[in-house]
Formats: sequence, C-alpha cells, structure tokens
Amino acid sequence: MRIALFVTCVNDLMFPDTGKAVVTVLERLGHRVEFPLAQTCCGQMHANSGYRAEALPLVANFVTTFSGYDAIVAPSASCVAMVRESYPRLAPSPELTSVVGRTYELSEFLVDELGVTDVGARFPHRVTYHPTCHGLRMLRLGDRPRRLLEAVEGLTLSPLSGAEECCGFGGTFALKNPGVSGAMLADKCAAVVSTSAEYLAAADNSCLTHIGGGLSRSSAPVTPIHYAQILASR
Repeated sequence: MRIALFVTCVNDLMFPDTGKAVVTVLERLGHRVEFPLAQTCCGQMHANSGYRAEALPLVANFVTTFSGYDAIVAPSASCVAMVRESYPRLAPSPELTSVVGRTYELSEFLVDELGVTDVGARFPHRVTYHPTCHGLRMLRLGDRPRRLLEAVEGLTLSPLSGAEECCGFGGTFALKNPGVSGAMLADKCAAVVSTSAEYLAAADNSCLTHIGGGLSRSSAPVTPIHYAQILASR
C-alpha cells in the first residue's frame, strides 16, 4: 500500500523518533510510506478553543495534502479523532469524506486493515499501558494496542490499575484547571509506579509528556514511551 505518515505537531516538533518508528514498522511489513511535506497542524487546538474559522483552512489543507493515498496513518489517537470526528462537522464534503475514511491511528490500521498483531518486534522489558482518552472514548481502540504489545517478543505487559481514568492532561484543561489536573496526574502516576514497570506506553505523546513530567518530579524509575517505538524495536 502507498501510505502517508500524518506525523502531527507534537511528534514532529518534540518526538520525531515516534514518526520514524511508524515508518519502520510499516516498511518492515512491506508497505511504501511517504511524508507529505505540505501537512500542517490538524486544527484541533483551534476548533477545541472555539476558533472554527481559523480551523477551516487547516481542514482544507489536510484534504488537499493527503488525497490520493491508500491510507493516512498517525501515531496520535487525539489528532486522528479530530480528523474523523470533528472534520465532518466543520466542513462536510465528498472530498473530505473520502480522506477521512482512509485516516487511521496506527494500532487500528495494523490490526483491522492489515490483520497484523505480530510486527516482528523484540523489547525485553516490563511495560504497562495507559489507554488515552481520545483513543479510548472517541476512536474506541479497545484492546488493539495491548494486543500489539502482547505479541512483542520478550515484553512483559503489566496491568494498570484504573487504566481507563484520564491522566488529567486534556490539552488546555491542564492549564485552566491545574489543581484538578494535578490531582488526577498524582493518581495516575501512583498507579503506574505500582505496576513495577520499566516503561509506560501510550498512543499519544501529549499524555505521555504529562504523565512523564509527574513521574520525573517524583524520581520514579519509569520511562514514558510511545508504543510505536516499542513495535519498531528489534
């Protein structure tokens, strides 16, 4: 398949190794991956903050940039949820529908479209997995990321208590409600530490950054990592 990497802003600017990991996994499975240079922010921050008019040009650019690919794959449940759930309400059109229908978060693309759970990875470490809110509640990823992690050679997956509880990030929520966000973060960090895992995996680096900050401030010996990077490991 001819696949476009929709890298997203956070990954492009702060976690480029996550985007590279997606390419590694898909190319290992025999697919052609391209990086459209015209891609920009998906407009999630604008739309969620009430700036619909400012988001519309970004929606249009997404459609133009990613048209013609067999699939558009991103390592971010949050941004894929923006494209799949919010775009049709912002600017419905046949062209948009076609592109939106080919946009996937990595785990659902691997499991549902390619029928793959074992991607040939090896990661001999104890890992726990946090299902981020957009993936859990909007994309309904379910156990797809966990199934991929369970198939990784050498990996021990530890269950996370209260896994489905929000970590307290929520984009601007953490800025507008720092007290509540901090309390939610403290609960999540305590649950992560109790697993005795070496690594905390998730489908969104934004949430991993939030949790990772809490773990770092308490000197917890747990490293946040996007699950795509685990899948890319050999």
